[in-house]
Amino acid sequence: MIQRTIKQLSEMISVINDYQSFENKTIQGVCIDTRNLVMGSLYVPIIGQNFDGHQFVEEAINQGVAAALWQRNVPNPPVHLPILIVEDTLEALQQLAKSYRHQLNLKVIGITGSNGKTTTKDMVTNLLSLQYKVQKTEGNYNNHIGLPLTILQLEEDTEMSVLEMGMSGRGEIDFLSRLASPDAVIITNIGESHLLDLGSREGIAEAKLEILNGLKANGKIIYFGDEPLLRDKLDHYDGDATLFTFGKTESNTIYPTEITTTDSGSYFKVNNIDEVYHLPVLGTHNIMNALSAMLVANEFHIPFSKINEGFKSLKLTNMRMELLEGANGVKIINDAYNASPTSVKAAIELVSSLPGYEKKVLVLGDMLELGPDEVDFHYEIGKALHPEKIDLVYTFGKLGNEIARGARETLQENQVQTFTNKQTLIEELKKQSKPNTLVLVKASRGMKLEEVVVGLQT
Repeated sequence: MIQRTIKQLSEMISVINDYQSFENKTIQGVCIDTRNLVMGSLYVPIIGQNFDGHQFVEEAINQGVAAALWQRNVPNPPVHLPILIVEDTLEALQQLAKSYRHQLNLKVIGITGSNGKTTTKDMVTNLLSLQYKVQKTEGNYNNHIGLPLTILQLEEDTEMSVLEMGMSGRGEIDFLSRLASPDAVIITNIGESHLLDLGSREGIAEAKLEILNGLKANGKIIYFGDEPLLRDKLDHYDGDATLFTFGKTESNTIYPTEITTTDSGSYFKVNNIDEVYHLPVLGTHNIMNALSAMLVANEFHIPFSKINEGFKSLKLTNMRMELLEGANGVKIINDAYNASPTSVKAAIELVSSLPGYEKKVLVLGDMLELGPDEVDFHYEIGKALHPEKIDLVYTFGKLGNEIARGARETLQENQVQTFTNKQTLIEELKKQSKPNTLVLVKASRGMKLEEVVVGLQT
């Protein structure tokens, strides 16, 4: 993590007050929350809609932080304490991270996309770790506050940093990319998330492509080549970066030639390589994420022959295609972290294709932030279900009712049920919970369907 004297900090951000009396004091790390203070760190008070971190500055210093920032327009700064007055504390945090990033001798991989960012981040980190010291975005620290904090956590001897870049509107990826200055970027796909804010998939594609704006000279661009919205834009790219594509079709730089799906993951081969790769992660859609990680790793001198070694120890962030065992031997796929039409279809395709189960049950909740067509998106998910591949569909939430409405057009009435109470849903699921039964739990994060997973395990 960052370790600098106050004097050095003043050369990285613009400080307004006189700090000479404590300029030789050293800070180690940065924190923004007094509930998670780090001794000797720099406390940055953030001003939000319903809170102001400045009210905790004295408490933070009394608890052992080395110094704190203070925003100029906030009255009554505690001048008897080691504080650095800045124009804007959030902007100072971001500038500090940007300065620190350029002081480090490392390579940065930036990852964005509608789905699969975190999974791809985990895969890239595992593969690069075969040869380098790597640090990655932890949790959901992928926005205008989280990304600077992630960068400031990087160790001086870190060789590779894998940074996830999230967004909800235009300009956000542009800002993050310019802050992080990536050496290579991955765009996993273009889905329907954030249609509410961006209006169309075209708008989403344009927002995701902002990740190119901070790309270093002679960088590398790796993107999902089966997506026309990306192909159309990048076919006319005239920058100095090298472009690579991944996807299912033979027009891509890398694509699968054979795929075998099991409940322990996937086995697959790719063009021009004899190796059979084992990805210990459920879902053929995750092979696409793996292909992008393989391209990045190979460009940074990890040979394709070592990729299996990196995949072997792969463990994804929780609630992403986790295969768990519940009470009575039922198998549960916990994919409750997030959902969009694209990711829900991929999860259903996985469940449909897995062999060895007598009964397959879908538990599907609302997909959020889909804009004015949200009802149609949910209805189409249900309508596309195949009666020979899915036995039961349980939906949760107001929009989940639309999935059920569509499902009733292809499945029998007794195969579809809607729920508004999670405990009732859990009790009904437990009646179906037997060995050789597979249950998929999938919804947007706000629906908190991981509570259903926990209920099935007890």
